[in-house]
Amino acid sequence: MKKIAVVGTGYVGLVTGVALSDIGHNVTCIDIDHEKVKKMRDGESPIYEPGLDEVMTRNINAGRLHFTTSHEEGFVGKDVAYIAVGTPEREDGTADLRFIETVAKDIAQNITEDITVVTKSTVPVGTNDYIIGLIRDNLAKDVTVNIVSNPEFLREGSAVYDAFNGDRIVVGADSAEAGDLIEEINKPFGIPVYRTDVRSAEMIKYASNAFLATKIGFINEISNLCSRLDANVEDVAFGMGLDGRIGNQFLKAGIGYGGSCFPKDTSALVKIAESVDYDFELVKSVVSSNKRQQLVMVDKAKDVIGGLKGKTIALLGLAFKPNTDDMRESPAIAISRELLLAGADVKAYDPIAAVNAAHFMPDGVEYVGSKEEALSQADAVIIVTDWAEFKDMELSVFETEMAAPVVFDGRNCYGLEEVSRTNIEYYSIGRRPVVPEKVRVAE
Repeated sequence: MKKIAVVGTGYVGLVTGVALSDIGHNVTCIDIDHEKVKKMRDGESPIYEPGLDEVMTRNINAGRLHFTTSHEEGFVGKDVAYIAVGTPEREDGTADLRFIETVAKDIAQNITEDITVVTKSTVPVGTNDYIIGLIRDNLAKDVTVNIVSNPEFLREGSAVYDAFNGDRIVVGADSAEAGDLIEEINKPFGIPVYRTDVRSAEMIKYASNAFLATKIGFINEISNLCSRLDANVEDVAFGMGLDGRIGNQFLKAGIGYGGSCFPKDTSALVKIAESVDYDFELVKSVVSSNKRQQLVMVDKAKDVIGGLKGKTIALLGLAFKPNTDDMRESPAIAISRELLLAGADVKAYDPIAAVNAAHFMPDGVEYVGSKEEALSQADAVIIVTDWAEFKDMELSVFETEMAAPVVFDGRNCYGLEEVSRTNIEYYSIGRRPVVPEKVRVAE
């Protein structure tokens, strides 16, 4: 058992700290927000993440998981300190390292003995060299500090599962001793460990996310072609995925990616490339393609309905993906902004993210408490997030609640045959539209 400090209790820090305590380590999570720390001490997660509260409570009760606002208390006597604070995107696309810098100085001022610092935060290549320099320049005591890059690969909505069932644990260390220590700490997870140098580990994180974003961007572009060529993108994706060199993951066409990782990391990778005079055209095209894709259903609605001014448009789903309340870079933001600019009235429902959405969405959106209320007398609906609540709903709800059952499905939630047995006018991503006979006659 090792004594571990984790600085930052967002998705990465909290899940990391909870998981490490669950495999037997004594973990203290540090956060400057007193109210947040109080809730976590009571076993209440500040983020919506399925299964997290249960694992938190188990380890708090076992005496292995602790929370504090005191850096002095948090760092004293620790073998390892994990940095897991945010690195948000600046306006120019670069990563903002202010929180990293603050943590590095806090570590330097409060550690009392030799320690290994582990960077979980996603940081530009070379940042760990900067962090260790900051720490050593600000040390209050004569101690030895080593640094390890240990990037996270947690998916929001299934982060707890991923912590215990990941594909690999990357340990980037220029000190064999420090690398051995972090490998030992993670051994109880039973997940393969890949050892490399610090800078390569930093790049693995960016390269992985950029590749997955590219895969999503590619199938979305293919879906747009399928729409014009009367092909079915789901059949195309399935046929592609049968090739072992391609695989079937991240080939689900939709209205683009969002969240805290792909948008930020692709932009940062472009800036990292620019810093060494390299024009990363492929990733730049993925970024611009994704921005276009987020509005593909709004463009389709304008074509189908005509003018949107005065029309009531329902949004089902606001979070960037199901099983999370994360609104960062959600397509719902761009969609609602475009609808409002076109003069539409927007009613929105999300089973989890509505409260958080108000901090991200443009003014003018009406938030309602159920899907039925959102659909009531709506002229059209755009499905933004493929929550199970929407995927499993009876399609008759669209017919009974809406003024006109016109559905723009940005996540391909329903089968075309199923929809064809209804009176719904249905448009999805990369598949043929389903238009009832009476609508075709009217046209």
